[in-house]
Amino acid sequence: MKKVMLMAAAILISAATIFASGVHPVKAVADTSKKAAAKVVYTCPMHTDVVSYKPGKCPKCGMTLVKKSDLKKK
Repeated sequence: MKKVMLMAAAILISAATIFASGVHPVKAVADTSKKAAAKVVYTCPMHTDVVSYKPGKCPKCGMTLVKKSDLKKK
């Protein structure tokens, strides 16, 4: 009986600690997907040294910047 009470107390303390920390597994997964989507890199097809984190034009030649992942597919 004593072991059961100790296990119950340990589970309650663990649950309270997790709840108090504010970390929820579902929320943590959703946050990582937003961060991955925010790290899109754009580059010029002619000048791969030109890198931007938002779409626009290449300052060297004026071509439209494309997503870096799109360059690998071609």
